Amino acid sequence: MNWEKSVFQEINQELLDFLDRSPTSFHAVANMGRMLKNAGFERLLEGKAWQIKSGGRYYVTRNNSALIAFHMPEQDFAGFQIMASHSDSPALKIKDNAEIQVEKKYVKLNVEKYGGMLCAPWLDRPLSVAGRVVARTSKGVEEKLVHVDRDLMIIPNLAIHMNRKVNEGYEFNAQKDLLPLFGDGEAVNGFKGLIAKEAGVDEKDILDMDLFLYNRMKGTLLGLNGEFIAAPHLDDLQCAFASLKGFLGAEPARSVAVCCVLDNEEVGSGTKQGADSTFLKDVLHRINGAMGRTEEEYLMALSSSFMVSADNAHSIHPNQPDKGDPTNRPFMNDGIVIKYSANQKYTTDAVSGALFKSICEKAGVPCQVFFNRSDMPGGSTLGNISNSQVALNTVDIGLPQLAMHSCYETAGSKDTLYLAEAARVFYSSTMHSEGDGAYQIL
Repeated sequence: MNWEKSVFQEINQELLDFLDRSPTSFHAVANMGRMLKNAGFERLLEGKAWQIKSGGRYYVTRNNSALIAFHMPEQDFAGFQIMASHSDSPALKIKDNAEIQVEKKYVKLNVEKYGGMLCAPWLDRPLSVAGRVVARTSKGVEEKLVHVDRDLMIIPNLAIHMNRKVNEGYEFNAQKDLLPLFGDGEAVNGFKGLIAKEAGVDEKDILDMDLFLYNRMKGTLLGLNGEFIAAPHLDDLQCAFASLKGFLGAEPARSVAVCCVLDNEEVGSGTKQGADSTFLKDVLHRINGAMGRTEEEYLMALSSSFMVSADNAHSIHPNQPDKGDPTNRPFMNDGIVIKYSANQKYTTDAVSGALFKSICEKAGVPCQVFFNRSDMPGGSTLGNISNSQVALNTVDIGLPQLAMHSCYETAGSKDTLYLAEAARVFYSSTMHSEGDGAYQIL
């Protein structure tokens, strides 16, 4: 499909704005919730009964860091069309009692690593803090989002004169090398007060906090013709955003369209809001029950269901092209990447790969293939973890990028639109199968 340049520019500007407003998983989910509410979706609460109608549009959150939205077809549904991504990114999390004084001249903060991060890019750049505060209020114990929207901290490198061999390779010590400078000696006891002011509560009422450092450098388009996009959190908010855009533009035919954004993928997904939780299974069961269907009908629906696990992929690196597989060479702006692994780190098999390729053909968007080099272990994603809770045909895909797990990553400026359009077609389709090895895309 041939799109005008302005269409790519529009969705990339929307993505950059979304990323800028989403420094943590809590903010990302809050922003997606607003997008859904503005599109007429009704929020459901896990602690209340659900009244679901044919043609209805709904969303539910868990932990305020994971979200599942669904759009019911007008007729009785045949199955579920699910696209799942994740809201979290590797970062530095602030510990309790964070302030550390250095000779009464500096105040730095105590942090720990969250996820498998590239450490070096976090140094020598303006940082700030965002997350949530839990405090006493007139409503009881309440969560408050916090986003300190100014340059606040920095993690300074040690001068080369004091570390002459740093360019020959350096192993970062998280407890020593990655602590951010918060202020001079007068900043002592100032951190919690700053957070209380941002949260709009008294300092004495703060009971607990989930706060993270975030990179203050805004996202941008770069390259001779604006062909690349560089920003924080592209893994995996680029997929989450594109999936939601496609979801909002779709009209379900015979299946329930389900947009699923889970948390904690970067640390193994083993939380109540992660891919290994019951969140997705609980929502699907509640949809099934609310429509008066039996458990057997639920299992029958799963046979005609499909999941797309959308988590960004590695592009061939311009300076290290030998790190890629010799015959499968994904590049930025060449389309959606379908990920394969013989040891099932990715869920894609011949069936799910073929069905997703058919969706891309129907959408008129390019796709390409990723394999790890056979002598290099790769990462995993949320597809096979989700399948331990809800077993159905699943494909692992992503958008190609560079510098994955850096605090500033690079991807292709065409690929967001490619995934949004593929998602729109996917959510408007039904994968029909009776478990006999034959499949139809309706």
